[in-house]
Amino acid sequence: MRPRIAIPHPHSQKPEYNQRALPQYLCAIEISGGEPVPIDLSLSNADITRLAMTCDGILLPGSPADVDPEKYGASLDPHTAAADPRRDNADELLLQDAYNMHKPVLGICYGLQSLNVWRTGTLIQHVENHSQGRLIERAHLVQIEPESRLAGILGPVWESDEGWVNSSHHQSVNAPGDGLRVVARAHDGVIEALESTASDHFVLGVQWHPERTFDEEPSSRALFEYFLEAARRRHMQPRTPVPDFESVRR
Repeated sequence: MRPRIAIPHPHSQKPEYNQRALPQYLCAIEISGGEPVPIDLSLSNADITRLAMTCDGILLPGSPADVDPEKYGASLDPHTAAADPRRDNADELLLQDAYNMHKPVLGICYGLQSLNVWRTGTLIQHVENHSQGRLIERAHLVQIEPESRLAGILGPVWESDEGWVNSSHHQSVNAPGDGLRVVARAHDGVIEALESTASDHFVLGVQWHPERTFDEEPSSRALFEYFLEAARRRHMQPRTPVPDFESVRR
C-alpha cells in the first residue's frame, strides 16, 4: 500500500520556483514508498478539502514567501518577504484536516514556520548566518533533544545527538505553538526542529531541506521513510474526526 501524501505547491505566483523545487519533494515521497498528491493553490477550498480527505498525511514544503507577521501579532520587519495568501490558505486547510483526523505532518523550512504559526506560535523575522544551505550540503550542526521522536529517527543514523544539516532560511521559530515542543537547535540557539507533544500523533517540522540531500544523506532518507511509515500506519488504522473542530486549531 502506497500512502497518499498531500503536498501544496510551494508558491502561488512563482511557477519557476515550483518547477525547480517541487520535483524534489515528489521524488523523495515516491522513493520512500508514497504517492505524492500535489495541491494546486488555485483550487477552491472545497476541492482542496476533498483532496485532503483522500490523503494519509501532509507534507508542507519550503517557499520563498514568509508568513504574514500579522498572523502572530508582530509588525512587519524590513527583511520579511511578501506573504502568499493562497499558500497560507492551503496549508491551513490541510493542517486542519490532518489534526482533525490525526494524519502525520511533515513541515520543511517554511512548512515548519507555517505549522508553528497555525498552532499560535511566533517567529523571529530575520536571523543571520542560516542561509548557507543554498550553496553547501552541510551548513551547520544541530543538536537534538535526546528523548525526542526526532532523536529516535536521526540518532541511529548520526550515532550521536547532533549532525550536519543544510539549513537555508532567514526566519525561525520564536515561541513554539500549542502542542509543539523544541527538539533541535543550532549551536547559536536558533530553533531547527519542532515536534508534537502528543505521542500518538506524528507531527514534525525541520528548518533544513532533507529533500535536497535525499540521495546523498542517510539522515534525509530516514526522515522521509519514518514519515511514510507513519502515514502507512495511519492508513491501516483510520480515525474518526475530532468533534470540536475549532478547538483543534486554537
